[in-house]
Amino acid sequence: MKHALILFFFLWAISAYGQDKYNYVHFNKLKELTGTDYTIATIENLGKMATVNSTQLLFINTRNGQSKMVDFPKDGYLSELDQIRIDSLQINRVIVEARTVNLDNSKRIDWSDPFQVFGLSTDGEEKVQLTPDNFYTRTWTVNRQTGGLVITGHYDSNNNGKYDKTDKSEILLFDLKTLKLIAKI
Repeated sequence: MKHALILFFFLWAISAYGQDKYNYVHFNKLKELTGTDYTIATIENLGKMATVNSTQLLFINTRNGQSKMVDFPKDGYLSELDQIRIDSLQINRVIVEARTVNLDNSKRIDWSDPFQVFGLSTDGEEKVQLTPDNFYTRTWTVNRQTGGLVITGHYDSNNNGKYDKTDKSEILLFDLKTLKLIAKI
């Protein structure tokens, strides 16, 4: 009887939590953008059973309180957010690594989907997806002498969701000032 009572209360609590129709907004990370009036906040809108309904970046002008929202797809996952500031080259960008595409056509974006790299202006007005949807980003770095963004990764040529011999590895080189592709190696 004791186990049945515990099971009953457990199932009741789960079903009551699942009936929650409210959305919860979480401001997860705050990052100051040095040399600007802006701070970035990452926003997750959570729905029933703590599922992510949307992911966004909020660029907040700390001088006048104005803000700009930058949306990413539902179920998207923001992994890395970095400011790249090179004063000698007049470069001040935000680089975001995020999972935004459901490439394997499962129910949602998950760990087996590729990361894309985005370049944003420090006020959030400009957002450019640098890597193609089907490019699995592995690592990236910035050459501070030239302002070049170097991204390594591969294309899943046989669409099996695994990195194997048949996949084509590639290095992409972008100009951070213009966010344009310079070369593929």
